[in-house]
Amino acid sequence: MKACQINNECCEFLPWLQQKAGAEISSVLSVGNSAFGRSLYASKAIQAGDCMLKVPYSVHLTSDKFPLEISLFIDHGVGSVSFVAVVLMAEQKLEMESGWAAYITSLPQMDEMHNTIFWSEDDLQMISQSPVYKETFEHKANIEKEFLALKPALECFPQIFGDIRLENFMHACALVSSRAWKTSKGISLISFADFLNHDGTKDSVLLSDDYKEISEVLADRDYGVGEPVMIRYGKFSNATLLLDFGFTVPNNIYDQVQLWKDVPSHDPLYAAKIELLNKHRFPRETKSDGFNDARGPFIIKEVKSAKGKGKGIPQALRAFARVLSATSVKDLEEMASEAAENDGQLARRPLKNREREVHAHRTLLFQVERMVRDHDAAIKVLQSYAVSDDDTTLFVRRGMATDLLKGAFGSHYERLLGVKRYSRILFLFILLLRM
Repeated sequence: MKACQINNECCEFLPWLQQKAGAEISSVLSVGNSAFGRSLYASKAIQAGDCMLKVPYSVHLTSDKFPLEISLFIDHGVGSVSFVAVVLMAEQKLEMESGWAAYITSLPQMDEMHNTIFWSEDDLQMISQSPVYKETFEHKANIEKEFLALKPALECFPQIFGDIRLENFMHACALVSSRAWKTSKGISLISFADFLNHDGTKDSVLLSDDYKEISEVLADRDYGVGEPVMIRYGKFSNATLLLDFGFTVPNNIYDQVQLWKDVPSHDPLYAAKIELLNKHRFPRETKSDGFNDARGPFIIKEVKSAKGKGKGIPQALRAFARVLSATSVKDLEEMASEAAENDGQLARRPLKNREREVHAHRTLLFQVERMVRDHDAAIKVLQSYAVSDDDTTLFVRRGMATDLLKGAFGSHYERLLGVKRYSRILFLFILLLRM
């Protein structure tokens, strides 16, 4: 159990919020500090099923509080996170004169946050083998784009926002993305509830009751006095947690792997394969030149089968590999015909040509094994880093990078992919083919 540290600021927060809401928020929880930052602890014995907190919608910070006179100048293509971030910035500018001062001052400073948008280039090199590396730059670019869209309007109101800086906007966006929930009122910062820390094994989640206009949390188990109370933010992988929330979970049960597959541009059947894949709505993205790119991050985690949850390669990924292995238009026509005759799913059944079936899976296995080797090598490099005891930020981020890489393809990659089992099956299949 993490040690709970209570100070005057923590003790004063709940009474302040209850006075602002004009209603009781919680009679069984108290605010304290832990290794996770602000945390909530049981101040009384709690029984499973008890309502631990109720936060009225009236004390949610949402885009509804965005100044109307400013909204007239804003491009409505700006995302909801950015609107709430601007509301937060306006309250931050007021400092202790803000009606939300007690809440604003409880939020982490930029140098206390570990979302990857705040990592240096050297820090990011630790996760260069993860898709999070690329996603970090894309996320930063999107924040900057929205900042540039908002800046002209915000600069017209210096009395509200003061000096408008990208770093302040980025900090506000990170606070919102890491602490807010989606409710019927949109993206909502929910005071007190956002002191609850995440545990992916918990059944307790934040619930919203539109009729009563409250957000509440029910206990999923009994708690003794002094125990830390945690909830599940969602079924998030470490990639999502690190990018959006700024932390990771060792041995995360919701970890997953992104495996990219694409049709080589030099493939003689490139156009035909793209057409077939697009027709059957396979994962793809639109490139900046406007053309569809028939590729996609196939998400690999536990795979469902007729007997329940299994392990291995998802059917959709195997199907994609079969399409890529086609060597003639006739092969593709046969796949399309078979899909029409069966469940409509493209290439979900093994190919009739066993040599091509083996080739498709062998190519897929080669890519998986290469990714495993690359991740294992990156983890070994991380473990060899010498980190000064004084550099707590780098020490923490190295640990997060290790969790991220191990969760994707580290020591328990067999749980995610069943790579060795897959290798054995493929080997036996090759032997049968040669008989």
